[in-house]
Amino acid sequence: MKALVKTFAAAALIAVSTFTMAAEGSGSKSVKANVNLSTADFALDHYVAITTEGESAGVEQLFAKDFSQKANATTNSRYEIIKFFKKQKGEKLNCAVSTDIIEESADYMIAKVTLKFENFTKTDLVTLVREGNDWKVSKSINSYK
Repeated sequence: MKALVKTFAAAALIAVSTFTMAAEGSGSKSVKANVNLSTADFALDHYVAITTEGESAGVEQLFAKDFSQKANATTNSRYEIIKFFKKQKGEKLNCAVSTDIIEESADYMIAKVTLKFENFTKTDLVTLVREGNDWKVSKSINSYK
């Protein structure tokens, strides 16, 4: 199963890199990259790339219209999260990443994304939902240890 997840992660990163290079090379800033979010695994891999690798292509596409993020006593809106990740473009986090699928069905997935830093660990419970032909992140709940 882990080998399958790694294969999907590699494929998603290659696809994201290709879309990023194509968007940068086109010379047009108004054209947005279209990221493949046809499976929950692709969407989860793209979420990890955005949060840990500074990926910015497809940020608007990834988050559902009603997205919210809860961290401690703070709730962040879709707009705030997209703005934050766009500012973080190219910033790579120095952490070990692991993902575990908690629950999965045809229309939703709950995954646990763990980011292990030198002095602390961030755990992110991510809910993904199918919207039409794409998967979107609809909720994120963060905790720190």
